[in-house]
Amino acid sequence: MANKNLSKAKNAKNDEFYTQYHDIEKEITAYLEYNPDVFRSKTVLLPCDDPEWSNFTKFFAQNFQRFGLKKIISTSYAVDSKTYKDGYQPTLFETNDSQYDKIKTTKNGKFFTLTQDKSGDGKIDVNDLEWHYLAGDGDFRSHEIKKLRNEADIIITNPPFSLFREFLAWIVQADKQFLIIGNINAITYKELFPLLKQDRIWLGVTNFNKGMYFKVSTDFVYADTYKFEREQNGEKVNRVPGVCWFTNLDHGRRHQPLPLMTMADNLKYSKHKGIKGEKSYDSYDNYDAIEVPFTDAIPSDYDGMMGVPITFLDKYSPEQFIILGTSDNGLIDDKYKITPGLTKEFVDDYYKAGGTGAYKEGNPTAGCYKDNVAKMVYKRIFIMHRGK
Repeated sequence: MANKNLSKAKNAKNDEFYTQYHDIEKEITAYLEYNPDVFRSKTVLLPCDDPEWSNFTKFFAQNFQRFGLKKIISTSYAVDSKTYKDGYQPTLFETNDSQYDKIKTTKNGKFFTLTQDKSGDGKIDVNDLEWHYLAGDGDFRSHEIKKLRNEADIIITNPPFSLFREFLAWIVQADKQFLIIGNINAITYKELFPLLKQDRIWLGVTNFNKGMYFKVSTDFVYADTYKFEREQNGEKVNRVPGVCWFTNLDHGRRHQPLPLMTMADNLKYSKHKGIKGEKSYDSYDNYDAIEVPFTDAIPSDYDGMMGVPITFLDKYSPEQFIILGTSDNGLIDDKYKITPGLTKEFVDDYYKAGGTGAYKEGNPTAGCYKDNVAKMVYKRIFIMHRGK
């Protein structure tokens, strides 16, 4: 039953978001600027894709020689294994090939490879892609795709949103370099946050506060989640908020220190209501830390632990800060906790004041008293200045 439910989640319509070419180009360019040889002599795997129209496949194929790649492998997931088939029709590229099979075209995944100038036109590009049917459906958890994963040096894709945790674990298990798209809220997952804390994974270059626009099927209706917003380059696209790139490929932006004011200057000059004009920063009732509700309000001269929004990670520099834990999932050392959890009196006050939110006995979010009223805040990351 568990596998059946997982399969249904994988095939949900809300997994069917397709990354635009210019978003891939913008992100990849930043890694090349930091290290021009980042892809040189590397095998890049692009799973969870349909290679015939994939912008990931097209981008890396068109830049094969410029990047100095050794090999591209791009795989697809079988049409019949999807809940939503979107009126599938095989392309002329496939049907005109001698290996075309009317049964396999829907029951088997496909994989494309690029290694050499097959066409003989003196360059290696998308026209030199070779393809074959996979033996199975192309599920990334299959033995067949795991073998391709193990062959690769770098894995790059937009995995199904519903399978992000499992897909990340699949990559980490193989100890590969990667660049994948996911939701910013994933940073507090127990599978992901320890990797952030250990500096084994970090956010990519694209600012997630602006969200990203993804191509969607014209038949999709997202009445309760996403709405059609615009057309770009003749394609219908939707904005998906809070989406970011996760990676272990280095880039220059993450080494840029965040400019900060002192605590005194923040209390005097901050542009944020709740900071400017206050006598001090709030302290939590259940953690030995101060509450910093805005990343640009982090005081430069505070030596202790600070709770900051998860959006802080977009500005995080490992040379400037140490990540200690989060207020969710118990992912922080007990030495930083003042009490095992928020007191009963605190919670009673909080709900009497009309508060709502996530409180779990023994594993609460961060909370503090504000003007003698109990207050709980959204997910927080606990940090300290490095060297303090």
